[in-house]
Amino acid sequence: MYHPYFRGKQFELITIREMAPLLAGKNFVPIIEPVRESLGGLEKALKAISDAKGRAIVIVNPQHGDHGDDGTNISALLKGGTIGNTDISAGILLRGSSSMKDAQAFFETHKAHHPTFVHAGFNEPKALAQYLGSDLGSSTHVFVSDRNDDILYRKHFNGSRRILVRDGFERRKNADYAKTSPEKFSELHVTYSDLGLVGFGDFLIVGDAYSESGGPAYAVAIHLTYIDPDKENVMYIHHFVSTTNDTPTDPAGKFAQALQKLIDELNSGNSKLLETTAIREFRQLHAKKHFPGLGYVKKLSMIHHIETISHYLD
Repeated sequence: MYHPYFRGKQFELITIREMAPLLAGKNFVPIIEPVRESLGGLEKALKAISDAKGRAIVIVNPQHGDHGDDGTNISALLKGGTIGNTDISAGILLRGSSSMKDAQAFFETHKAHHPTFVHAGFNEPKALAQYLGSDLGSSTHVFVSDRNDDILYRKHFNGSRRILVRDGFERRKNADYAKTSPEKFSELHVTYSDLGLVGFGDFLIVGDAYSESGGPAYAVAIHLTYIDPDKENVMYIHHFVSTTNDTPTDPAGKFAQALQKLIDELNSGNSKLLETTAIREFRQLHAKKHFPGLGYVKKLSMIHHIETISHYLD
């Protein structure tokens, strides 16, 4: 069903750990692309998923971060059996630069780890489908694509488990989000089964664009998604942006400004934001006038997004 795609930074992995019981209970399957050299945080996240009897897909050949040139340590983690869960799948990332030889090699190496093919620009779908042969029907394929003309590509894998991941988050400068809020995020949670898919996913409120670290916070933005029942259950994203945006100083003050806008929206009587556990924590932060740090704010927004999709699918 739902496959949220995480890059394995600190607060993404903490989100997975904290949400592991819900993810497992709803049969949600996180896709994790490790980007940090240390795999301790990843191992803790996977253990939490394992303890909750959930499932996850771990990219063994990441495109970004510290493992972009060599995913050997990730493979070793899966092969070591330290996680103790047969439902941790090895994700094989197939990019435009990936060859059929690469795909075969990773598949053969990770046959014992329930491999999942993650398609992101790969150019040899027909050859891969032919290579899988009788194994095609039992294979799983995640297609990372924002294109509407890739139906022919996916058609090569008819009969397999197919999941489509789309990025609904538009990357901009934080100050610019005030001009576009709210804006459409996704309708895939409504339409995925009509496309012949067994699941869907997104990059939460972080987006697919990768950067090692954020720049100075000239503006602080809180990104929160909601589903609008008056617009055929399409998901939108609301951006609550600080008023001050001309210097990189005082992130706590800027967070307070953005948070006040969120609280005003919640108390307006017209808000369509679901009162999730994350929203309740935002209310507590407002009452205590506390700034927990920008990473923590991002974590709350990711938790809210997952809880919102969970509530809709219920």
